[in-house]
Amino acid sequence: MKTYFDHEKLDVYRESIAFCAWTGDLLNSISAKAAAKDQLDRASTSVPLNIAEGNGKFSAKDRARFLEIARGSALECAAALDVLVARKLVTSEQIENAKENLARIVQMLMGMLRRFSDFLREEGGEYGIEHEHEHEHDYERGEHE
Repeated sequence: MKTYFDHEKLDVYRESIAFCAWTGDLLNSISAKAAAKDQLDRASTSVPLNIAEGNGKFSAKDRARFLEIARGSALECAAALDVLVARKLVTSEQIENAKENLARIVQMLMGMLRRFSDFLREEGGEYGIEHEHEHEHDYERGEHE
């Protein structure tokens, strides 16, 4: 797919778009009405939207704020999936890969937040970072402009 905007080059953005596509298919397969279904739809949409908006901000503080919102939405997606399993609308097996994808998205967002958030730089805490992604490092090399 041809890229037109900087955020489209980010691995975390592409992962979040893939998660949105998967979520749409899952939601279409659930015929029952459930608040968690609607919440999953909204939260999964919020992740890439906030990544894109945050990536367009010039100040590190503004960028971090939107990345934090995206991270919160990704965590909300994980909880919504758990609720759907608890309500027996989907199985654990159906959501296993999606939860792994969400964990990767959260890890990537935490890596980006460490660069843009004064609080996280001071704390230096880990959030299970196992993967480094090349496009997120473009900011360190000054290739984002």
